[in-house]
Amino acid sequence: MKKNLFKNKQEGSALMVVMVLFVGVSLSVGLGLTVPVIRANRIATNNLESKRSYFISESGIEDVYYRMKNSIIVGASETLTIGSSTATTTTTDISGGRKTVQSVGITNNRYRTTGLGVSKGEGVSFNYGVQSGRGGIVMGTGSSIVGNVYSNGSVTGAGSVTASAVAANSNALVLDQQNDTPSTPESSIIFGDSSTTVDFAQSFQITTTEPINKISLYIKKTGAPGGATVRIIKDSSGSPGTENMMTTQGTLSASSVSTSYGWVDVTFSNNPTLYSGTTYWIVLDMSTSNGSKYYTLGANTNGYANGSGKTGVYSGTWNDLSPSTLDSYFKLYTGGIFGTINGIAVGQAGVGDSWAHTITTGSTAGTKYCVVGTSCNTSRADPMPVPYPVSDADIAEWKSEAALGATIEGNYTVSSNMSMGPKVINGNLTVSGNNTTLTLTGVIHVKGNFLIDNNAIVKLDASYGSDDTVVISDGRITISNNATFQNSGTAGSYVMAITTSDCPISSSCSGNYAINIANNAGAVVLNAQRGTINISNNSSLTEATGEILIISNNATVTYVSGLVDMFFSSGPAGTWTLDSWKEQ
Repeated sequence: MKKNLFKNKQEGSALMVVMVLFVGVSLSVGLGLTVPVIRANRIATNNLESKRSYFISESGIEDVYYRMKNSIIVGASETLTIGSSTATTTTTDISGGRKTVQSVGITNNRYRTTGLGVSKGEGVSFNYGVQSGRGGIVMGTGSSIVGNVYSNGSVTGAGSVTASAVAANSNALVLDQQNDTPSTPESSIIFGDSSTTVDFAQSFQITTTEPINKISLYIKKTGAPGGATVRIIKDSSGSPGTENMMTTQGTLSASSVSTSYGWVDVTFSNNPTLYSGTTYWIVLDMSTSNGSKYYTLGANTNGYANGSGKTGVYSGTWNDLSPSTLDSYFKLYTGGIFGTINGIAVGQAGVGDSWAHTITTGSTAGTKYCVVGTSCNTSRADPMPVPYPVSDADIAEWKSEAALGATIEGNYTVSSNMSMGPKVINGNLTVSGNNTTLTLTGVIHVKGNFLIDNNAIVKLDASYGSDDTVVISDGRITISNNATFQNSGTAGSYVMAITTSDCPISSSCSGNYAINIANNAGAVVLNAQRGTINISNNSSLTEATGEILIISNNATVTYVSGLVDMFFSSGPAGTWTLDSWKEQ
């Protein structure tokens, strides 16, 4: 019995030893398996959160780059949060018109950093302090242009240019429009003989946008009529309107017309640019009518496809001819106009050239390149016209940028500090009041007039950095009474105020200029490529481009070299180009 009990105890002890050994082995195996699993799980978690940090960092970069490409304001520092992850981006301006963007992504204290570099695309270049079209530049006493001048017309007056001045010839003389067959006219048109036919008008359209040079008329006279004033007028509902293209009219001299048909030239003292596809009228305006003293024009029926003839009274009633398909014989020439510099002091300290076909009075510090004038250096061919820096396509695209924002119906007045842009205003925009500040955050398209006066300020938002933006007006722009434009706070940034107006030509202008600036301006570039800019009363601005520029007494235009690479953050002027994108 004892033996069996002892045996059972031994067997029980052995069993317990085996069980303890089994448990120990099991725990060892279990722990051996668990620790790597925990370690792998931690590694996986770290990897996952690191990837999340990387993805949020990339998201921050993508967000900034998207906004830069699409002209949406980007601050110097931005924060993007998705769940428990955040990305902080820092945008920095560097030399050469470049930017860097760094994005630090954080998820549960896991950091990943990415960065990109961008550079400016091709910008709009303003290469001269003042650039004009065929209408030229007129400078008053004491006025000055600090920089170079390039005119597709003449440069005249009593002002000074500190660098060089160029007055270009137009393109070669071209017979753009003609109606002259058969050689013996099959019909005729009489005018100047009665109160209802005192004047004559012939409409036309030119083929290429160019300045008008002269017209030729196939004409004869009866008796001894007086001369006629010759005007180029815009169309108004199928008849001559009152929108005169010229500030000084041409003259049909009675002494040049005989009692037999012959071609008689009429020239113009100023040569406005005519635009292809636009209807204009040649108007022969007699002061009186007389039944025995009048003119007769050679004519044909269905001979001229681009216009028609009428008789009537200038600024009065016009009547169709009988038959209504009658057209006068005429020839219209464009181009072939010589550039002239007259009365301007060019250059200083022996530096600064003048260059034109004709240079008369005035002084030149450097070399005088000309054909007609005294002491001409004839080694250069005459200068030819250069294109405007802004195209119609550029303007259309900027207007599209403005349309991405909201539209304000009717006239709008800014009388307290506010930010605006992109925006379309279906009316006039007025910024007025002492120190009232309009901060531009995008392109603004004003379909009416744009007025800034009474110490008001228009400035770029700080987020623009060294970039620029545009205010476009389809009407007139008036800047007066110490109103100023300011940059973003970063040197090299500007506002361009641009108008599509042709004022003072259109009747709606009431004789006002497309842009009128008096008393201060600041960091602004003015552009009126179809109209006239008038700069007066100690005004100072950065650059001006217009069909005609009038720089009155003591006004100053100071060119800034950075304008050769003016970069607008939206539209056709260029956009940001990706140079690099990588993890840092």
